[in-house]
Amino acid sequence: MKYGESAFEILYLLFAITCGIVLIAKARSKTVRIMGAAALILGCGDAFHLVPRVLDAFSDADFTAALGVGKLVTSITMTVFYVLLFYIWQRVFSRGAKPAAAAAVWALAAARCALCLLPQNGWLQNSTDMTWGIIRNIPFVILGGAVCAAYFKTRRENALFARFWLYILLSFLFYIPVAAGAGAVPMLGMLMLPKTVCYVLMLIVFLRFAAGENKGFIK
Repeated sequence: MKYGESAFEILYLLFAITCGIVLIAKARSKTVRIMGAAALILGCGDAFHLVPRVLDAFSDADFTAALGVGKLVTSITMTVFYVLLFYIWQRVFSRGAKPAAAAAVWALAAARCALCLLPQNGWLQNSTDMTWGIIRNIPFVILGGAVCAAYFKTRRENALFARFWLYILLSFLFYIPVAAGAGAVPMLGMLMLPKTVCYVLMLIVFLRFAAGENKGFIK
């Protein structure tokens, strides 16, 4: 099991980071550059957690602090990823700047990051405290729900993004049980694998969008 899971995690990180580099390098618009930044933030942020996780599976060394700090970094970078998804939605679907919506997104992101930075999370001890696992994820789930609703509302306006809302929804449906109960039921952690698949599907949408833009299909 550890070989298959570790191989999957390494391949995912390589794909996400490579995807980000390719998107930024070949970008012809700010929209694609934001997509590239989102992919890089996703991959590099997850690396802080997944690399220690892979090393922990094949080593007798104590990776408790590294795993905990990795979760902290991933929690923050994932929040930034969803903020970028909001701006990608605005640009892809030509939605003008809405100060109230942007302020709400940033307020939720700030609340999430602030909660993650509190010492009660016990990151250095890689705490599995269920209460704080739920508290710090409340604004994140609301943020994800808002971004998901935005993509759902415009799902018929761009074929490439028709199922994007579904990828977001499924990623949270897989993530919430892990965040809430993995400390008590470790097997729930396996749900992070299909969650990761959802992120891969999002990045594929970014690559297809960039390819269409480069071929002149998307202006």
